[in-house]
Amino acid sequence: MSARDQILARIRAAVADAPDVPEPARDYLATHTAPDPAALLDLLQHHLADYRAHVHRATRERLPGVIAGVLAGHGASSLAVPPGLPAGWLADTAAELRHDSAAAPLTPRRLDATDAVVTGCALAVAETGTIVLDGSEGQGRRALTLVPDLHVCVVRAPGQVVASLPQALPRLDPARPLTWISGPSATSDIELDRVEGVHGPRTLHVVLLTQSEGAGRDGGHGGR
Repeated sequence: MSARDQILARIRAAVADAPDVPEPARDYLATHTAPDPAALLDLLQHHLADYRAHVHRATRERLPGVIAGVLAGHGASSLAVPPGLPAGWLADTAAELRHDSAAAPLTPRRLDATDAVVTGCALAVAETGTIVLDGSEGQGRRALTLVPDLHVCVVRAPGQVVASLPQALPRLDPARPLTWISGPSATSDIELDRVEGVHGPRTLHVVLLTQSEGAGRDGGHGGR
């Protein structure tokens, strides 16, 4: 018997005679935000910027130019590309594309020498300014978004934008490797000196992919 099996067996024995736990009450508010797609997008942008992410808006036609501009602005000459990322997103990119796959993954050394990564996401939560990745098509394995210094993440709006965590969780598969991102990687020491880029990318750019330039109150694709 493994150590895991032994621990679980002891737990089952200890609670064998315990009464059934009542179902928790679910009468709380699932969201504090009105179901207005434009307002949700504005709220998401506000909270992303509050976490020091750079936020852009773009239509499908302008997305390749926005991504290329972000990469060029940071001097990124190499780019990690997860499996399933739409090729059109990188049509204007001059950086060297380094494709990652299960059959031919980027080595740790090569990934460490890669300047940036572009991914999609699973969901974005407006009330918390959180991006959720689940490792599916266009997102790749977790290391791709932790090692390169620059992460450019595309959020399809309104389809991938939800108001709250209670709305997000039912749409996520708990069996998948979920990564929750609220701004660039940051930590503070005991004197509250903030340091970015310790446990992940130093810089996060989020591109809100909209159907029209006027989506939300301040449409367009300028960063914040």
